[in-house]
Amino acid sequence: MLYHLLYPLHTTFSVFNVFRYITFRTVLAILSALIISFFLTPYIIKKFHEWKIKSEKREDVPERHIEKQGTPTMGGFVILVSTIIPTLLWSDLRNIYIWVVTFSLLSFGCIGFMDDIKKLKSQRNGKGITGRTKMVLQALFALIICIVLYMRSDFITELTVPFFKNITPRLGVFYLLLGIFIIVGASNGVNLTDGLDGLAIGPVLTVCSTFMLFAYIAGNIKFAQYLQIFYVKGAGELTILCGAILGAGMGFLWYNAYPAELFMGDTGSLSLGASLATIAVIIKQEILLVIVGGIFVIETMSVIIQVLSFKWRGKRVFRMAPIHHHFELKGWNEEKIVVRFWIISIILALIALSTLKLR
Repeated sequence: MLYHLLYPLHTTFSVFNVFRYITFRTVLAILSALIISFFLTPYIIKKFHEWKIKSEKREDVPERHIEKQGTPTMGGFVILVSTIIPTLLWSDLRNIYIWVVTFSLLSFGCIGFMDDIKKLKSQRNGKGITGRTKMVLQALFALIICIVLYMRSDFITELTVPFFKNITPRLGVFYLLLGIFIIVGASNGVNLTDGLDGLAIGPVLTVCSTFMLFAYIAGNIKFAQYLQIFYVKGAGELTILCGAILGAGMGFLWYNAYPAELFMGDTGSLSLGASLATIAVIIKQEILLVIVGGIFVIETMSVIIQVLSFKWRGKRVFRMAPIHHHFELKGWNEEKIVVRFWIISIILALIALSTLKLR
């Protein structure tokens, strides 16, 4: 909104020409989101305490988590607000990709909100909406997102394979299935990772930072050609949205770091995972998401392995899944698990960045 108000003034006052630059507006988006998140979160925490929007005892986590009972949840609401407002303020609202990713944030955020609300109402068992209902809704919204993108005449259905510049299989209509799988998978991956204070938001920030760079490059024809990645016209505006997520996430982490004053809840985890996956689909870095978001992949695979092993062999591979609970039961401190997972996430991000030249 402010972009559309201020940039036209450059014809009269040259100083306003600075708003044409994506990098400048990205910085403004980061700072705006950080300020909104940092100052809105204490108010939300206070109100959630008053409204008794708090976590209850869960049976699927180690016993020492009982001390966290009563901590306000649904903090993803703050992240959504802190992300969407700066995005609307500083991005070009004529850009279709901005609206597609915003829809991804809001639609999956609504699924998470429904889940969180039902958990709060069923205080005895803390169960949300059924897994089947959640998957159907996720698949439906992911399908809508993929169809909107697929219907664009300039949408690329080729798959980028990191480290190999000449391997780009064309999937055609089957790309819809891949897109749905990536968006739903990433959404649930972040959701499974959100089990310790600051554990999920840390890797989200590294993935977001990485995609902020890739979105800028993909939207710049000269950079894209030089680095031999797909040029996606208009994708550069997603740099601003990534910056908004980054700023909102940093502001949230201030209060989510151990000991957490506010939990993300499904409202935040489902929406963040889906939005990052949607960005990956748009900028043609689908497989790269698996690399840079490796923490989410590991957490998801640990659950799958645990379930299959118990079903087929009657034995568990891990003491508890997702895998961060396994390390808890081995005696690792929560802070140590979180920081080590952050370190792994940063290493994976560096590997992802290396693919820009190793191709």
